[in-house]
Amino acid sequence: MEVLTSRNNETVKAAAALKNADARREQGLFLLEGARLCYDAVRSGIKIEKAFMTETALHKYANECKALQAAAEKSFMIIDALSDRLADTKNPQGVFCVCKTLDKTNNIDKIKYNGIYALADGLQNPDNLGALARTAEALGADGLLLCGGCDLYSPKAMRASMGSLLRLAVFTADDAVALVQSLQAKGMRVFASVVDSGAAPVQAVTKGEGCVVVIGNEGNGVSEAVINAADERITIPMAGRAESLNAAAAAAILLWEFLK
Repeated sequence: MEVLTSRNNETVKAAAALKNADARREQGLFLLEGARLCYDAVRSGIKIEKAFMTETALHKYANECKALQAAAEKSFMIIDALSDRLADTKNPQGVFCVCKTLDKTNNIDKIKYNGIYALADGLQNPDNLGALARTAEALGADGLLLCGGCDLYSPKAMRASMGSLLRLAVFTADDAVALVQSLQAKGMRVFASVVDSGAAPVQAVTKGEGCVVVIGNEGNGVSEAVINAADERITIPMAGRAESLNAAAAAAILLWEFLK
């Protein structure tokens, strides 16, 4: 492996730039951090262009680093100062990889129309997006639909998903209402989650195949346009003085009810 020591090295600078969403979109690349997440990329068959690891990491995470080296087109050993430059965490493990953007397409023809999906309508917090993906995979959802909001390749989202965003079928679309209408045309039912005692309790709605559960923006909830386009409004009944739930927590309850 080539050893990199300079903070001005162009390869390191290009990799560090991928912490920015604009750079990720322009280059069609994203950066992963951490031995486990990078190893997940290897096991998921994701194309890895470059791998970076410190000498300490090579020994501490020997199996993961060996697999990463074998999968990457190029591998580099870096000093700790460069690890700090690439990292999005305070205490990095010293393992990173640059991957090609995944085939997260807006081609809804690839959606299983008898499946159950979560639709994130403008979700802004990458931690919530990652948690949603992790929950969706764990509960057996067929995939995740993203309309607006934060970038799925955000380092925080990737870490919070614990690799689920690498493995789960994720589809992106610019127009949430158009997506909802397209899904309905294929026979799917769309349920908009709202904080409204007048909506149907999630436990009581008729479920089954071909369902989409819409999770809204953390501050404003599901957009009014999507609510109006949905087949039904659903809510999570709450006791006490609680007015709402965190988006990730609400998504976990809703998906559990639809997938149990």
